[in-house]
Amino acid sequence: MKTTLRSIAPNYSRLAAGLAATALFLALAPTGAHAQSYPTKPITIVVPASPGGAIDLVARLVGQKLTAAWGQSVVVDNRSGATGIVGTDLVAKAPPDGYTLALVASSHAINPSMVRKLPFDTVKSFEPVVQTHVVPLMLVVSPSVPVKSVKELIAYGKAHPGELSFASSGSGGAPHFSGELFKSMAGIDMVHVPYKGSTLAHPDLTSGRVSLMFDTVAAIGPQVKAGKVKALAVTTTKHAAIAPQVPTMVEAGLPGYDTSTWGGVLAPAGTPKAVIDKLNAGINQALAAPDVRERLLAAGIEPAGGSPAQFAGFIQTEMVKWAKVAKNAGIQPE
Repeated sequence: MKTTLRSIAPNYSRLAAGLAATALFLALAPTGAHAQSYPTKPITIVVPASPGGAIDLVARLVGQKLTAAWGQSVVVDNRSGATGIVGTDLVAKAPPDGYTLALVASSHAINPSMVRKLPFDTVKSFEPVVQTHVVPLMLVVSPSVPVKSVKELIAYGKAHPGELSFASSGSGGAPHFSGELFKSMAGIDMVHVPYKGSTLAHPDLTSGRVSLMFDTVAAIGPQVKAGKVKALAVTTTKHAAIAPQVPTMVEAGLPGYDTSTWGGVLAPAGTPKAVIDKLNAGINQALAAPDVRERLLAAGIEPAGGSPAQFAGFIQTEMVKWAKVAKNAGIQPE
């Protein structure tokens, strides 16, 4: 029987298809096996901030729950510096295996508007896992400012241009940008006075050296209770659980205003979807635990949760919002 190229071509086609299928199976098999057995060793959650803040507390509470559920240690590694960039960059360059994660704050979405050249891509370098929490901010004014409401504050600012000043915990954070957004939406002029941490600003706020401040409810709460500052509104669209009597900024007369500081977990880009999904489910379960919720709410931190896609969309929305605020404020990335 005479063999021709035409007669053997189908055999070669079937052979090539078989080899391609085998290669695909071999390529995917380790990922699937890894996801099913994950985790097989300790997990590190990098917190790109000093100990004691909201993202640090959330990381430790979630880490304890994951350790108990999965039988592998979850270690919190604080790597502060450059508004979170130092620690976040460490995770961006880590192996995409689910064993090195970041719990970033809202500065992650603000940094592109502040830093001209980041060492990573805010979106493309990471796989969003889940938004963990929201921390409402509170607008407070010094007793030296003769106002009792947001509407009165706006009227006072317009009547006394350039006389108001607002403190923040530092340039580039949500409290700073919340003040800039307020300036823009209210149509008033205020001078920004940054401090190295919000508590360092409190003496100048209570004494009247600065006029007002956007600070976390937990941090400024004692000053409010002591009558040293006046609380005018919270910055979220919902009342803060820790201060339900304080109106929202919308209720106080500034429709459309909505800011907060927040946190969420990111993994390096390329982390298998099955690992992301397992982390998402585990962290959502941890955030829903009654003891975790109680600890967070007592600290002025409101648990969030949700899907990776929801968190991805939220980050994009935040980046657009803060970029607009920076542009309106004339802030140029450096």
